[in-house]
Amino acid sequence: MLKPSASKTFEEYAQQIFIPYMSTKLQTVSRLDLVWDTYLADSLKGSTRAKRGQGVRRRVVAAAAIPGNWQNFLRVDSNKTELFRFLSAALMEWFDQEDKQLVITDGEAVLSKPLLPDLTSLAPCNHEEADSRMLLHASHAGQHGHHAILIRTVDTDVVVLAVSLAQELQPEDELWLAFGTGQSFRYLAAHEIAAGLGQKARALPMFHALTGCDTVSSFARHGKKTAWAVWTVLPELTEALLLLSSAPRDIPDDAMRIIERFVILLYDRTSKCTDIDKARRKLFARKNNVQLIPPTKAALEEHVKRAVYQGGHVWGQILLPAPELPPPTDWGWSRTGEGQYTPYWTRLPEAAHSCIELVSCKCKKGCVSRCKCKKAALQCTALCVCEGDCT
Repeated sequence: MLKPSASKTFEEYAQQIFIPYMSTKLQTVSRLDLVWDTYLADSLKGSTRAKRGQGVRRRVVAAAAIPGNWQNFLRVDSNKTELFRFLSAALMEWFDQEDKQLVITDGEAVLSKPLLPDLTSLAPCNHEEADSRMLLHASHAGQHGHHAILIRTVDTDVVVLAVSLAQELQPEDELWLAFGTGQSFRYLAAHEIAAGLGQKARALPMFHALTGCDTVSSFARHGKKTAWAVWTVLPELTEALLLLSSAPRDIPDDAMRIIERFVILLYDRTSKCTDIDKARRKLFARKNNVQLIPPTKAALEEHVKRAVYQGGHVWGQILLPAPELPPPTDWGWSRTGEGQYTPYWTRLPEAAHSCIELVSCKCKKGCVSRCKCKKAALQCTALCVCEGDCT
């Protein structure tokens, strides 16, 4: 979000910062789409946003003073929603170029000037994230005669989705990304990347979700580069990812077996195991560190469910303005008493509860009330310093 700089009111911010910025963008394009995030109460990101801290609710009207702490102001979803609508209204009022097209999202609706005759492929739209909705607008632009499309973003998710979408465009169409900020800024040709990847381009969103994105955890100490290297030596993963990208009702056993093998290789490239629980035992015997072994099969199944929900159901339907999504609780999520979603990690009991027999004490002079074993109502064993002789 553009910083307010020296602006004292929201009116000054709109007229001196926001509109001049958008004006420069309009100089080199024939159509400009402005896509805002929406903030749903029933969101998978609710708990994540709550962890960012709480700001102060402020009304966004023309004469209202710009808050001193801009980042704190942006922590409140209703502040941002009101700000987006205020800026959209200001931009629509200012815009009067008949030879150009302006399209702005407004909640589930879409504003356009001059008025587009048919908006059914854009609205009503229930996409929560701007990253997927931007691709919906890019597709719409491509279908209406715009053959060179540029998306401005700092979000890796958008890059992944753009590369996947590029294969849906006509051969003469170009899809570019203005990605990053500062010294990291670069232009990326999504259509060229997609052509180089072939079938992998279509599977990329599912791969991205599986290996870690905003709503799905990553594998500890194993990043995207390592995962990509494993994908290279496990070509059958591509078909499994493509299958899961199509918003399936459940996860086929064959696809799950391939992903299980993929995760085993992610942690141990020399492993011959196809059973992840066996691979865990072997790796733990070698490394004696739970941080360096793959998840249990039960935990992996829940992880894959969350990945399929994001990569298959959400991202797999980005070209639909109002996709029908299944309940997240059917796909690796549970709800807290406050109504927020939290990952359902595994159906197995916690190790601390299921492996309580591994408790041992350090007592040297007889086990008394402070003994760990006695506190856990267990008999001392050979694992204890007392070697069980106290009983």
